Amino acid sequence: MRRRTFIQTLPLAAAGSAAAAHCSAQTPAADAAAAELPKFQAPGEERFLRPDVHVGDRPSGASFASRSPALGCSGAAGTAHPLATQTAIAMLKRGGSAVDAAVAANAVLGFVEPVSSGLGGDCFAFVWDPATGKLAGMASSGRSPKSLTLETVRAHARNGVIPPVGAISVSTPGCLDGWWTLHQRYGKLKWAELFEPAIAACEHGDPAPQVIGYYLKRNMAAFARMSSQIEEHANAIATYTPGGVAPNEYDVRRNPDLAHTYRMIAEGGRDVFYDGPIAQTIDAYFKRIGGWLSAEDLREHHAEWVEPLVTQYRGVDVYGMPANTQGLSTLQMLNILENFDLRGFGFQSTQSVHVQAEAKRLAFEDRARYYADPHFAKIPIAWLNSKEYAKQRAQLIRLDQVLAHVYPGEAPGHGDTTYFTTADSSGMMVSMIQSNFRGMGSGLVADHLGFMFQDRGQLFSLQDGHPNIYAPGKRPFQTIIPGFASKDGVPWISFGVMGGDMQPQGQTQIIVNRVDYGLDVQAAADSPRWYHEGSSQSMGEDRPNLGPLGVLWLESGVPAETRKALISLGWNVGHGSGGFYGRYESIERRMQGADRVYAAGSEMRADAVALAY
Repeated sequence: MRRRTFIQTLPLAAAGSAAAAHCSAQTPAADAAAAELPKFQAPGEERFLRPDVHVGDRPSGASFASRSPALGCSGAAGTAHPLATQTAIAMLKRGGSAVDAAVAANAVLGFVEPVSSGLGGDCFAFVWDPATGKLAGMASSGRSPKSLTLETVRAHARNGVIPPVGAISVSTPGCLDGWWTLHQRYGKLKWAELFEPAIAACEHGDPAPQVIGYYLKRNMAAFARMSSQIEEHANAIATYTPGGVAPNEYDVRRNPDLAHTYRMIAEGGRDVFYDGPIAQTIDAYFKRIGGWLSAEDLREHHAEWVEPLVTQYRGVDVYGMPANTQGLSTLQMLNILENFDLRGFGFQSTQSVHVQAEAKRLAFEDRARYYADPHFAKIPIAWLNSKEYAKQRAQLIRLDQVLAHVYPGEAPGHGDTTYFTTADSSGMMVSMIQSNFRGMGSGLVADHLGFMFQDRGQLFSLQDGHPNIYAPGKRPFQTIIPGFASKDGVPWISFGVMGGDMQPQGQTQIIVNRVDYGLDVQAAADSPRWYHEGSSQSMGEDRPNLGPLGVLWLESGVPAETRKALISLGWNVGHGSGGFYGRYESIERRMQGADRVYAAGSEMRADAVALAY
């Protein structure tokens, strides 16, 4: 039976046995018969690069699209890994809600995609609730350890920035309480059922896919280089590279420690993690290695329901996550762009890319100046999100040259990730994002728990007077943001673009591609992307010495004449790998007469799969 279909055709409890048989029942003769032909590219090359060769010709739809959207009337799911998507669909078919499907998929992703997600990170979600006809926001962002002082953080800083690894970068994991909070309000299946597929996968194994395998090798090599900065490194090696060797593509990975952790959570709920044996293990581990995260920090963590931010872009209501995230920057960029005729400029034209990148630069100056935990700082959200302010910012943009310098606005007086989406037969849609932040996280794995702690604490500022300055018990600035848009009071698309500060840039490009250029849910993702790096930062997120203009990275699919003209405008243009430009999933809801139809699109730059039924 094909791996892609087994979980849909077998009871969930039996999925593990099928997986084990699938992964282990090969004979030497079969292995020999399936031996690969020699690769065409040079030995050791991880990519087959031919810049002069492009995608094949499709008989309909956008010429650059990788595939058609997945269509269905009953439900849909899109995640960064086929097994997670299959898990979500299986939960929906079992009678679960879109929230049940999202939580179960996230649990699987914590195993199959540890380079982007896991129990050691945070999560945020939008839920379109058909019962109320409203969008709800859930934020589960962990705070810094209470025993860790600003003085201690500064003593550990390197070049004025909090290091990306080690205990100094760890904040309280919020992921699990986010799952629990969502399930308590919107779940239909029993809590324990949500973990059955993940436990089976952890125990019986799953092959390392191409992109995840690539990043797993890179991250583990980086931890090895920085091992002197990590208080304890052996647990990470034992968990992710048994025998000290990172898995190659197709190698089957397992994580029995994570399976055991999931079993405890399935039986005991969120309190096992935040005020029970898992919390005690975490507390003992950080005491042993000289870290700061404690049982008290875990016990006091609670997710919160938040009111989504919103702006209207050409008749479409686009939502942003508030709290301590960068969700507002997507709305600011769109507010600025509404002052320009992007459709008239033309798809992938010089003027279109130019004004989008300039809008990013302007919005990100405000991001660096004002964004922080609103429990600790007063942020002028209404002013930053206003059409009047956006019009003022738009007037700074010139069509004939790049702005030499950009600055934040003066407020009136009075402040590495996985995305997935699900939809069910009731009309509920979930847009959810979860992350350990940079790479796999801090490099720290508590004894026999099977997951890595996030390094989100690196995003605090150390500048006196900055609203995002480090403080004990404070939430750091968050890059992870789910996306959502509605039309005329009904849901339209649930979407997200993963990847640090690419997220608002990617979200903006998706909305522009859909609203201004009319691309479908899949073609909007496959369209070549741009990514600007080099805005002002207080968190050390960008690389230094990029100059006042930074770098405007363009995918190879951007037309050559557009690239050349952008250079003539003064842009410092670069070409980066597919990892620069984020990873996307989306579900569109549309009415075809009396029928509700879901269209799901996924990311060709990842191991992603979107399905609908």
